[in-house]
Amino acid sequence: MPYRPERLAEIIKKEVSDMLRDELKDPRIGFVTITGVEVSPDLRYARIFFSVLGSEEEAKASLEALNRARGYVRSELGRRIRLRYAPEISFKLDPSIQRGIRVMELLHDVKERGAAGDD
Repeated sequence: MPYRPERLAEIIKKEVSDMLRDELKDPRIGFVTITGVEVSPDLRYARIFFSVLGSEEEAKASLEALNRARGYVRSELGRRIRLRYAPEISFKLDPSIQRGIRVMELLHDVKERGAAGDD
C-alpha cells in the first residue's frame, strides 16, 4: 500500500504519540504533545513538531530526551509501519501553544483593565 506524505505524517503522529504515552519513560519528557509531522515527498525524512506545557527549561530538557530516544522511535516506526525505509526523524519544538497562552493572558489583562475603567 503506497503512502502519501500526508497520510504517513498522520500515522507517524499517532504512533509517536502512543510511544510517548505508553513506552518512553524518561522523566525529562514532561507534558509533551505532538502537534504535527512533516514528511518529505520521498518519505525518507520526517520532522516531528511538539509542544511542552511548562517552562523553557522543561522544553529544552524534553527536546534533549526526545533526541536521545530518536533511534528507538525510528526503529519502532519501522516495525509498526510497513515501509521500505524507516524515515530519518528529527524533533522540533513548536512554540505555537505557548504563544497562544500568552495571547490569552494579554487579552485577559486587557479585559480586566477595561472592566476596572468602567467603575
